[in-house]
Amino acid sequence: MDLFDKCYQYTAAKEVQAAGLYPYFIPLTNSEGTVAWIGDHKVIMIGSNNYLGLTMHPRVRQAAQEAIQKYGPSCTGSRFLNGTLELHLELERRLAEFVGMEAALVFSTGYQTNVGTISALVGRRDFAITDKDDHASILDGCRLSFGEMRRFPHNDLEALDRVLAGLPDDAGRLVVVDGVFSMGGDIAPLPGLIEVCKKHGARLMVDDAHAIGVLGDGHGTAAHFGVTDQVDLIMGTFSKSLASLGGFIAGKEEVIHYIQHNARSLIFSASIPPANAAAALAALEIMIEEPERSRRVMEIGERMRQGFRDLGFQIGNSQTPIVPVIFGENMATFTAWKMLFDAGVYTNAVVAPAVPEGYALLRTSYMATHTDDQLDFVLEAFGRVGRALGIIH
Repeated sequence: MDLFDKCYQYTAAKEVQAAGLYPYFIPLTNSEGTVAWIGDHKVIMIGSNNYLGLTMHPRVRQAAQEAIQKYGPSCTGSRFLNGTLELHLELERRLAEFVGMEAALVFSTGYQTNVGTISALVGRRDFAITDKDDHASILDGCRLSFGEMRRFPHNDLEALDRVLAGLPDDAGRLVVVDGVFSMGGDIAPLPGLIEVCKKHGARLMVDDAHAIGVLGDGHGTAAHFGVTDQVDLIMGTFSKSLASLGGFIAGKEEVIHYIQHNARSLIFSASIPPANAAAALAALEIMIEEPERSRRVMEIGERMRQGFRDLGFQIGNSQTPIVPVIFGENMATFTAWKMLFDAGVYTNAVVAPAVPEGYALLRTSYMATHTDDQLDFVLEAFGRVGRALGIIH
């Protein structure tokens, strides 16, 4: 059998392209945060993770420009060798302080942060235990470790308890959950998770990629619940609220030191470019100075959840500015995406395996900088499309 046979036989995406409904890899011509252009077509952007609206902030852009002038566009080496700048260390100090941990370590992407951290910590005879709705980078980190992975149904504390109870007494245990789940927009029940982990001597890592800047006045899920001192590791990314690219892991100094010297995705990757580090640091400073941005985006999330419910849409258990609108069937979802796109609204179409079969949805997400008029426009467009497709009445 030819290795490439699977490539020649893959037709799913081409079928959607042929129908004129393909929603992926669309090049943006320009963007102003809440508004974007595809060619001459203007859309309200509700498909971005730019939760605080900082990608266009003058201080963030200026910091990136100044870093390029000072350091150039790249460090041309890994953090382990020649790729560490004082800028990286300052960012790590500020991030650790912000999330309430002793130390932090910056990776080049959020994906690499999860892959490197989990695979470094979970060794032979150890176990990584994950929520079934966890991000793909968490699952890949488990697969690349030398340990074993166990999964439990979404936010099911009793199931987690049973999984942990069934593991060998002498095994290391790392429970990894999203703080805010990226497709459903719901929040992990951290107080209950902490209780179950303590009962079984398990360590707890929280992926706060979608919670930093959003929950707990921006400080994340643990701060939201007031349990920061009971969480072992907090992971975050720069590509959402921090308006840049990269990621970090924060925890006790000895643990971060170990990860720093054992995470392959850190050691064997070039370090985060100076402009990205400077942009993330500037965004962090704004986040600290202006906590009202976090409050505003949470208020917008509540407004949109109520608006979609009033229209008759199913939105699952969202509690954040991530609000899924569930269509169920793939082609109905793609059709709704195209109708909304044509009407001037940019969303994200999500189908299996990113969500379960039969649970296809349009993932909408909001920024603190969205105006009330823009939000009204979005709801009106969804109403027209939902009625036209018979999803709502």
